[in-house]
Parts: sequence; C-alpha cells; structure tokens
Amino acid sequence: MQRDEWIATFAAQLGVEPPGAEQIEQLLALAGIAAHSSERTAAPLACWVAGVAGASSDEFLAAAQRVNGD
Repeated sequence: MQRDEWIATFAAQLGVEPPGAEQIEQLLALAGIAAHSSERTAAPLACWVAGVAGASSDEFLAAAQRVNGD
C-alpha cells in the first residue's frame, strides 16, 4: 500500500478527511524541522502536538522554526 492510500484509509477509519497535497507538504516540513534539530522520533510527536493544538500550518511551522532558533 502506498503512502497516500494508507493515509486515506487511516483517515477514513478515524472519520476525518485525509490531508491534501499542501497539508502533506507542510506536515513533512514540520517533521523535517523536528527530526533535523532533535532526534528523529521528534518528527511524529511534533505532528501529533500540532494536531492536538489545532494549529494552522502557518502557526505550527512558525513555532517549529522558533524552537529551532530560525
């Protein structure tokens, strides 16, 4: 199963829409910032925190950059 199919199926199981192409890009950017400025395991956890916070992509990317010192 490819990534997008897995994510769509997972989202359906949770009763939500899967992320669109732009959202995927932004989430992967967040994951990249977290993984490269900390341990790799920070990437999925950062995405979870962003989701729980209900932060917009602009908000979570800006927050990640502040944490990273950018």
